[in-house]
Amino acid sequence: MRILIVGSDTSLGGALLDFLLSQDRHAVEVLPLEACRWKSERQAKKALRRAGCELVVDVRIVAAADGGDIIHDVDINRTLWLAKASHRNNVGYVYLSSARVFSGSVERLYSEDDYPDNEDTLGELLLRSETAVRDNCERHLILRLGPVFSHQYNNVLTTVLGQLVAGDTLHMGNSLRGSPVFANDAARVISALTDQLSTHADVWGIYHYCSSEATNCYEFAESLLASAAQYAEFQPGVVGLEKSAEATAMLNRSLDCAKIRSTFAIQQMAWRSFVADSVKEYFLDTKT
Repeated sequence: MRILIVGSDTSLGGALLDFLLSQDRHAVEVLPLEACRWKSERQAKKALRRAGCELVVDVRIVAAADGGDIIHDVDINRTLWLAKASHRNNVGYVYLSSARVFSGSVERLYSEDDYPDNEDTLGELLLRSETAVRDNCERHLILRLGPVFSHQYNNVLTTVLGQLVAGDTLHMGNSLRGSPVFANDAARVISALTDQLSTHADVWGIYHYCSSEATNCYEFAESLLASAAQYAEFQPGVVGLEKSAEATAMLNRSLDCAKIRSTFAIQQMAWRSFVADSVKEYFLDTKT
């Protein structure tokens, strides 16, 4: 099967490209972010036809959300254009979304049946983008992920380590819990989905995947600091915990992954097992 990765120059896009090439089971085409900043629906349709693909994997929006980039209305329009073009050309559309569609106000894990209830700007934009996919492409698969981290491109790991190396003091909140995902682990999951789709299995719909372990921003930064101490010197107290006010409710955006496990036999991995190697790769990259 020929797969088009839209947003290949992102943490998740780069990891997925490397993983698919290493598996050598599918032909892969790529569109970096600059090449998919279409200004019209016509441009999106031409890009899809030119790729000659049977499946689109779109990581643009989730990469922007995880990298702290601003998502604009035109980004949602591009999702709409790509969804419509995929439907018209009988191309499957795998769209990567985020646990940030949920407010975090419930204590249990979020399932695929829960309505996205995050009413802040990012949450509303993520929901609009998902809706564009659902309403305009029959053969769609939406995969919501926990925050994706990697040693390359913009994401929570590179942001935190960059600030630490610069000598900044970090004040991290502890009121929001979630389950981050290593980019290579997410690539493993997406590859398993594409393998099933290539057999024409009728497994379209919405799925969740995240790490098997929940954490908060402070605990995650503390884990990065412990590994980074092998490669750089930091002043004591460089990471400061910003305690939540008593009136601040504890939030949780961890995802229920039972559906993806039962449908694709995909097991969750622990994020901590990937931190040491990710931090090592980050410092190796900064030295080159």
